[in-house]
Amino acid sequence: MKIVIVGSGYVGLVSGACFADFGHDVVCVDKAEEKIKALKNGVIPIFEPGLDRLVESNVKAGRLSFTTELAGPVADAEVVFIAVGTPSRRGDGHADLGYVYAAAREVAAAVKDFTVVVTKSTVPVGTGDEVERIIKETNPDADVAVVSNPEFLREGAAIDDFKRPDRIVVGLSDDRARDVMTEAYRPLYLNQSPLLFTSRRTSELIKYAANAFLALKITFINEMADLCERVGADIQDVSRGIGLDGRIGSKFLHAGPGYGGSCFPKDTLALAKTAQDYESPVRLIETTIAINDNRKRAMGRKVIAAAGGDVRGKKIAVFGLTFKPNTDDMRDSPAIAVVQTLQDAGASWPATTRRAWKMPVR
Repeated sequence: MKIVIVGSGYVGLVSGACFADFGHDVVCVDKAEEKIKALKNGVIPIFEPGLDRLVESNVKAGRLSFTTELAGPVADAEVVFIAVGTPSRRGDGHADLGYVYAAAREVAAAVKDFTVVVTKSTVPVGTGDEVERIIKETNPDADVAVVSNPEFLREGAAIDDFKRPDRIVVGLSDDRARDVMTEAYRPLYLNQSPLLFTSRRTSELIKYAANAFLALKITFINEMADLCERVGADIQDVSRGIGLDGRIGSKFLHAGPGYGGSCFPKDTLALAKTAQDYESPVRLIETTIAINDNRKRAMGRKVIAAAGGDVRGKKIAVFGLTFKPNTDDMRDSPAIAVVQTLQDAGASWPATTRRAWKMPVR
């Protein structure tokens, strides 16, 4: 099967390499010339365990390639995945869908025969409808089926998540796309990975609901950690004690400085904004966002308290700035807020720390 991935960032590159490893012919497209040049030279722009070897083996096998030119590959493709970024929009917190819509226009202008166009980016409910409208407006003769297929990849474990998924969610309104998507995921389908077909809007909401629930779970255990400190209880034992309940589960019950990264902060905010637009507010999620934002600064204040209540003029080394292990991603890392709190209180950084971690100089 010929597959095109539009966007060679975290989701696009991992997905493209894994689809190629399934035996498909995959072309990853990106406008960033330097990124594509680096990928062609075997340089992976992100850190993800095992991704370098996976890319290298499939490039050598001739199943995976990279280009800045979209039209040719899309014209030959059976499936086109849109995997571009959807960052929080400045000013209001809604998901910025500009990259998704721009990709949809370019894909529409390039398609030839029947093509399944898949939104793999995390997008609010109704985005697929707009993508379909844009494609028809750009190219009225385009024969396409627009599908939602959200990703559920954890940074640091993305390849395993792709190849051994808890579920594969596919939202569609055109039955012709069902067989195409089943074929794209054929190795997983044969291994009986759950392949859940839904309506397109349902699929879009599943992604946001999943991330919001996990963010809520993290925030809950962090609040329990604060209570444990006050009453003299052990949060590790509390986490284990409730996690052994099969209805709750042990995952995402590890107390820490709050959730961060490229997904949870923007996705919880986008879900809250979407719910407000539809006059169906998600108050639990709104509260989760507020608690998490406050906790990150509170962790900085805990450090200050541990240092005797005053860090002015003190040099503090900070180790571990990414939002989780096994990644180089610092997007919305809680460590940033901790560092800012310490800076505001007058702390400075050893020169070796600044060089190693590219810390801002006060």
